[in-house]
Amino acid sequence: MDVVEVWNGHQACALQAALRKTNEAFAERLGLAPRTVAAWHTNPNVVLRSETQQLLDEVYETASPTVRKRFTLMLTSDQPAAGRGPSSVQPLRVAIAVVVREDQVLLVCRRDDGASGITWQFPAGVIKPGVHPDSAAVRETLNETGVRCAVIRNLGARLHPVTAVECEYFLCEFLVGEATNSDVVENVDVMWVPKTSVTRFIPASNIFPPILAALEEPHDAADHR
Repeated sequence: MDVVEVWNGHQACALQAALRKTNEAFAERLGLAPRTVAAWHTNPNVVLRSETQQLLDEVYETASPTVRKRFTLMLTSDQPAAGRGPSSVQPLRVAIAVVVREDQVLLVCRRDDGASGITWQFPAGVIKPGVHPDSAAVRETLNETGVRCAVIRNLGARLHPVTAVECEYFLCEFLVGEATNSDVVENVDVMWVPKTSVTRFIPASNIFPPILAALEEPHDAADHR
């Protein structure tokens, strides 16, 4: 195969496997977030956005002949996407910060390969080896939004129902900083929204129930627990 006309999740994962890269390493090669690569494994039929198409074209076109041959063999085999069933993909561990400021909560609008092209989420970051999850939540919030926060408490963990990523959630309090989009490659916007309006941005079915419970608490109670 000399040219990929339109990249989808299956083909992207096949290229990842041909390069023998983990989700995190492949994401770093493309300049994307690891959660984006993980989403391709759970939704192999998704057609990727044009910017991502160009990044994959560049990686494929500069790959060695051995990698390109391996990629073609994987696509023409009977194996699932990239030769990996969902159960063999190592799930990412992600720390998610639910940052509250009085009656507001911080959200980021991410670029997405789905039908809408965008998706609203809480700030999140990959938990790297040796890094404590709450530190990852605070660090990624600052990197993505320019907002400094402090962890109030751990809200629990789950396997995300949409992305199949292992998520650990932290309720955080706002300290200082203007909310700005500091990651224009992955995100479209950053904004504070009323706690009572969160489900207008994120479907309630996708929100971890302890988050909804925490957002219903009075602000003073959340700060002093």
